[in-house]
Amino acid sequence: MIKKILIGIDDSKYAEHAAEYGFDIARKFNAAVGLVNIVEPAIMPQVASSADPIMGMPMQTTGIEEMEMLDIQKNQSENIVDRFIKRFAGDLQVTHFTEYGPTAEGIISCGKEYGADLIVLGTHNRTGFDRLIMGSVSEHVVRHSEIPVLVVPLGS
Repeated sequence: MIKKILIGIDDSKYAEHAAEYGFDIARKFNAAVGLVNIVEPAIMPQVASSADPIMGMPMQTTGIEEMEMLDIQKNQSENIVDRFIKRFAGDLQVTHFTEYGPTAEGIISCGKEYGADLIVLGTHNRTGFDRLIMGSVSEHVVRHSEIPVLVVPLGS
């Protein structure tokens, strides 16, 4: 019996299509929905400190601090989740998660934490060299999750 469905989302048409599919399944089974958006913290390159040529004193740089970047990413994640809830949830019970770290592992651990009976993901349909280099979040989740995973291609 499917009582809880976890849907992995990001800001893509692939995720929107998978979410629509996942919410339809949730309605058919009268299941609760968990939405998870994974934030992979941006890596900020360390800028070499520059010195004032006259005084020899370090100059202040006006870069975005790591905490500011995390706040920006968190706000973007919340906006994505809110948009999906408004568009697809209707009267369904929705719990949402924002996880930080590697996407595939975050989805797997969130599925366990939520107690999901099914994980629904979209796929970017990567092939060839791109798939070899980039890897596939959906493929990793399918291979390592103990929870059944439904991967929804864009064309379905």
